[in-house]
Amino acid sequence: VHPNVSQGCQGGCATCSDYNGCLSCKPRLFFVLERIGMKQIGVCLSSCPSGYYGTRYPDINKCAKCKADCDTCFTRNFCTKCKSGFYLYSGKCLEKCPDGLEANNHTMECTSIMHCEASEWSPWSPCTKKGKTCGFKRGNEVRVREIVQHPSARGNPCPATSESRKCIVQRKRCQKEGKGKKNREEKRKKSNKDEGKETRQESKGRAARRQNREQRENNNKTQPKKRKAANKEQNLAPIDTAH
Repeated sequence: VHPNVSQGCQGGCATCSDYNGCLSCKPRLFFVLERIGMKQIGVCLSSCPSGYYGTRYPDINKCAKCKADCDTCFTRNFCTKCKSGFYLYSGKCLEKCPDGLEANNHTMECTSIMHCEASEWSPWSPCTKKGKTCGFKRGNEVRVREIVQHPSARGNPCPATSESRKCIVQRKRCQKEGKGKKNREEKRKKSNKDEGKETRQESKGRAARRQNREQRENNNKTQPKKRKAANKEQNLAPIDTAH
């Protein structure tokens, strides 16, 4: 072992030196050179830093730099995030998106152009005028639809979501709300009164029928006694012997 190489290293180094830092790493760690001023030293990390990608070899695992326009990458030829001013598309960083795609400034990616999509029209509403459905002959009816897909920046704009047209109805008078309510209340009271009247009449009828029935039963009980008393009086009457 070279005199400048130490076996008792810190920070995941398998071998190191006082001047160059880590020279090799422990298993599964990545070796990467970090610049400090004019000097580069080796460090061992569990994952590669931003701007680098990891490669594994039988003898050592290394971190290699991404392309200059890549912020993070999977391999040197496949970026996963671009630096400012570039848009990601299929692993590449582009200054301008291809035809048929648009730049998404939020995700910094080239995405498909989304056009607006609307649902089917609803049925036409009842014919109204100033919010009323009576008291007029000509009014308006409307129909609406909903937006189911909003457009992207370069997509086709959304169409109108409501339509109106003239309509003609058979003219009818509007019933005043207070008068109509009063009439309904009076009808309800009258109905209740009639029901109460019918109930009282039925009760009186039942009472009269019950009284008549009881009277007939009493008459049936007393008539035999009266006939018996009459016969007795007739038998006790004095016999006329003047003739």
